[in-house]
Amino acid sequence: MKHYSVKYYNKLAAVFLAILMASLLGCASTATKEGTGEYLDNTVITTKVKAAIFDEPTLKSAEINVETFKGVVQLSGFVGSQASIDKAVEITRQINGVKSVKNNMQLK
Repeated sequence: MKHYSVKYYNKLAAVFLAILMASLLGCASTATKEGTGEYLDNTVITTKVKAAIFDEPTLKSAEINVETFKGVVQLSGFVGSQASIDKAVEITRQINGVKSVKNNMQLK
């Protein structure tokens, strides 16, 4: 009876280990997919950028879209002046965690 019990626990441990490894690999990042931690970090960066743009009285936050992937912030949308584009990029670069800024904003 003892021998059967050891085999059962070994199989159970192997299944548990396989599930654990699959879970960990599912959370890993690739060149085109961010991991769970990166997703949360990028969400925080995006929120900080949006808040900073909203707090700037010379910018219309509804005109500017913000997306972040692996610390690279992409700004897009149609704005009223080149000064608004420059200010949005400047503000974004000052946010902690921003690695670089891709400016895809266009003038109206």
